[in-house]
Amino acid sequence: MIPAKTARMLTRYNTWSNKVWFDAIAALPDGEAMKPRKSLFKNMVHTMNHILVIDLIWQAHLEGRDHGMSARNSAESPALEDWWKAQQAIDKWYEQWSDKQTDETMADRRPITLIGGNVVSMSQAEMLLHLYHHTAYHRGFVGDMMYAVPGCRPPVTDLPVFLREAPQSY
Repeated sequence: MIPAKTARMLTRYNTWSNKVWFDAIAALPDGEAMKPRKSLFKNMVHTMNHILVIDLIWQAHLEGRDHGMSARNSAESPALEDWWKAQQAIDKWYEQWSDKQTDETMADRRPITLIGGNVVSMSQAEMLLHLYHHTAYHRGFVGDMMYAVPGCRPPVTDLPVFLREAPQSY
């Protein structure tokens, strides 16, 4: 089981990673972030928006409420700045949520109804692990798209880099 201290580290790691990715996407040449690409989520920003939508869905699961969503992404891509504003808000929520957790609450289980209607029982720790695995997976999609931009490389947001660069106050 994930201890509460590790949950706090993961939420801060995610906040830091999202900032690194935002900065990298914002630094791209004009039009590249929204340029249509061969990808499930159309472009870089829409892919990052998918991560945001999933963050919102799992926030509802952690709060024990219905998320009211029927899709895993919005129909259209938001502007980069609009996505970033919303992502910062949900990142802050996850950090505040993790600050309230104990080792015992991380083990709390509940039934979760997934978008497709399937039901699974998950602990809060398992929900958090899923969330961060999902986020890393889709950031990889964005990284692959960045390689298509001449002279561009995706940022490095590996956990050891975070542990080296970010303050360890959790």
